[in-house]
Amino acid sequence: MANNYIQPFHGADEETSSTSKTLGLDQEAQREEKGFDYAKRAQWLRAAVLGANDGLLSTASLMMGVGAVSKDVKTMMLTGVAGLVAGACSMAIGEFVSVYSQYDIELSQMKREGKMDEIEKLPNPYYAAFASALAFALGAGVPLLGAAFVKSYKARLGVVVAVVTLALIVFGDLAAILGKAPRLKSTLRVLIGGWMAMAVTFGLTKLVDHIGV
Repeated sequence: MANNYIQPFHGADEETSSTSKTLGLDQEAQREEKGFDYAKRAQWLRAAVLGANDGLLSTASLMMGVGAVSKDVKTMMLTGVAGLVAGACSMAIGEFVSVYSQYDIELSQMKREGKMDEIEKLPNPYYAAFASALAFALGAGVPLLGAAFVKSYKARLGVVVAVVTLALIVFGDLAAILGKAPRLKSTLRVLIGGWMAMAVTFGLTKLVDHIGV
């Protein structure tokens, strides 16, 4: 008589095990996603955009001011480079001092509460200083690159205004997205403010040169 031994069917168990593993991986991924601080990343990105906008506007205004009294491309470029370096250094030092003060305050609070295991969450002043200087320099490089290859005086001023206008629109839109503000209003504020800064600097510098102060 044949031995009719029926092998147990493991398909359902294997499928259940596979599904459990998949769910486990999904849950782990969700926990990691929740643990990631998107708000902090958004703050850093917004700070970088604002820093780049500051570099763009201050350097362009300096170049327009010098351009009001000098048609020499070398003079305008040197002014822009000086503005880039001085502004980047100023931004780096200011950010370093500010973030280091925040670091000291939060570190003292952690020591009092016995939460030294969370020290890696503290802001890094060196990283903040570097990021701030880099953002400013990148923004300042826009008008410099725009003016570098244009020899004609009027065309050079026009190119600087054009590239700065385009960059202001981009930076204003990014700042609005990251800050969850109305995009059109935010972009227009940044754009009109940038135009006013360049116009005022150009006009006042020309006036001072005209009256011979």
